[in-house]
Amino acid sequence: MRLASLLSLLAAAGLVAAEGYTDTPLITGTQWHVHDSTRPQPPRAELSKLKCNEAAAPAGAIVLFDGKDAATEWEPDTVTHAKPSKNAPTLWLVKDGAMIARGNGIRTKRTFGDISLHAEWRSAEGYENDPKKKSQGSSNSGIFFMSTYELQVLDCWKNETYADGMTAAIYGQKPPLFNACLPSRSWNSYDVEWTAPRFNADGTVASKARITVVMNGVKVQDDSEYIGPSSHKKNPPYVKHADKMPLALQFHGDAVEYRNFWVVEKK
Repeated sequence: MRLASLLSLLAAAGLVAAEGYTDTPLITGTQWHVHDSTRPQPPRAELSKLKCNEAAAPAGAIVLFDGKDAATEWEPDTVTHAKPSKNAPTLWLVKDGAMIARGNGIRTKRTFGDISLHAEWRSAEGYENDPKKKSQGSSNSGIFFMSTYELQVLDCWKNETYADGMTAAIYGQKPPLFNACLPSRSWNSYDVEWTAPRFNADGTVASKARITVVMNGVKVQDDSEYIGPSSHKKNPPYVKHADKMPLALQFHGDAVEYRNFWVVEKK
């Protein structure tokens, strides 16, 4: 019996979590559907080996958030992968050295192509005591490279969701190699090497976007390829875009916090 079929039977019997879908499109090159409820969860990294990397920005880095000011580098984003506020667009709250998600997404005023990125984040205060805050409601946010390609931010310390939507997943496409979450309300670090896609003059893809991610000292994405833009329950194709575009941070209804956020542009 194929693994997916076996897991489907176990899920139906209530023996494994069945969060997700099996009626969405297949992910290109795999046997799995987008957000497949039967896709196996990655193993947990050994807790003793996990440590948030609090590295300061090196010489030549662009500091996108220094713990004090959000307005210099960021602006409200009510278009890209955001849940727009019914009120006027707003920047995120800055408190105790962190930028706290609220109201709508935000994006950088600068545009970027290939970069090294460092960001630290932690789950929303108090949510872990709310039984309704589980699966994708477990402190959901995301870093969108070029406002298009998502690296998932989610608290999966004691929370299970579809594997391609968990912490450090290429959302809707590829789970991380490990669940490297620290306990809820701990600071987590992402150290990312991002390579933008290249397009031919006729709009076809010359090379796809790629990402390597080290989370809390553990490599969780290893030169992984994006099959296309990030989307919920879909598998859209690449569409030619500019060589440089803003970074975006998603507001998904949860007050996720960010700090020590910087990038180094690659030449």
